[in-house]
Amino acid sequence: MSDKKPVIVYGASGYTGRLICEYLRELNVPFIAAGRDGARVKAVVEKIPGIESADYEIVEVEHTLPALTALLKGAAVVCNTVGPFIKFGTPVVQACLATGCHYMDTTGEQDWMLEAEQEFGAKFAAKGLLLSPCIAQMYTTGEIAANIALETPGLDTLDILVLWKGFPTYASTQTIFTILKAKWYYLEDNKYVEWPSNAKFEVVVPGQHETAIALPWGGTSHPVWFKKDPRVASCKVQGGVFARAVMESVIATQKMFDDNIRPLPPAQQEEELGKIAASIQAAMPPRENPRLNTSIDSVYASGPLGRAHCVIHGNSNYKQTGLLQAYAAYSLLQAPPRRAGFASACQAFGHRELLGVLKNFGLVMEPVVTVHK
Repeated sequence: MSDKKPVIVYGASGYTGRLICEYLRELNVPFIAAGRDGARVKAVVEKIPGIESADYEIVEVEHTLPALTALLKGAAVVCNTVGPFIKFGTPVVQACLATGCHYMDTTGEQDWMLEAEQEFGAKFAAKGLLLSPCIAQMYTTGEIAANIALETPGLDTLDILVLWKGFPTYASTQTIFTILKAKWYYLEDNKYVEWPSNAKFEVVVPGQHETAIALPWGGTSHPVWFKKDPRVASCKVQGGVFARAVMESVIATQKMFDDNIRPLPPAQQEEELGKIAASIQAAMPPRENPRLNTSIDSVYASGPLGRAHCVIHGNSNYKQTGLLQAYAAYSLLQAPPRRAGFASACQAFGHRELLGVLKNFGLVMEPVVTVHK
């Protein structure tokens, strides 16, 4: 029997990776905190509250298939936070297949999801392994709300809004630049339909009089997860942060890309976006304050003769992400996923179970559900 610690947090020096380690400690799960700069990983992890009581080790690893395969050998689960995933995800997934390791990440990149499903979904299913990108607050908590709304039979259309107070981390900002190049899709009558790149919305926010700006946010994961759900025919998602200045900046960046960079050849697009991304300094944001860093996941589900609305009010969206990742790893150490292969967190672990975990740690309220039949 392998004496290797069962969970690998790859990218542990980042904001989200640190939180995953923190919640693994709270769940008493031994883990390896891994990254490309071992000294940086050590410096970050050693500042986690109570880390002296955790069973962990630090490992420096190159981002190559041979090195990642050696790292994952003997482990059971990897929580991957090294993005953008369309650039860096493939070797990690390949290493999981080679070593029999479950794969999860925090991506918001719809193009990476579609690629992972097509290239690796069946291979993971054949080995009984889970391939689950997009386990994060901006995707999983909204998916929980959608599944609660769909507990009312006869509803086939989802209108999803995800908003949170705070500012994107360095890694999240890099992802925003990456998804500018991709095509974004929503689901209409069980077919993917491309969003216009300049789509934006003024949305009504549950629980307040002020409206907010929302964007398709790269299409998000929800249309992909519900594509093969027989209950759902159509799914549209809008999302973003409450701060208007941040959203206006994202809109301006999208317009700049469409006007000045999109006409360029792909290699030159990458170079120009790299220059912009490099101009943003990598700094660890302050720890979230639950009084200030709140989140709202609102889902309208509708059908010909029925309506349901589910709202989940929460706080500390990055903490929600860290906990969801850590709990998913903890669960996989106890039992196989409910669905192997390419599957969402709700499909793999159950939406009510995930809701219970978030409530238990004080990160979300009891959902507010309104049903009209």
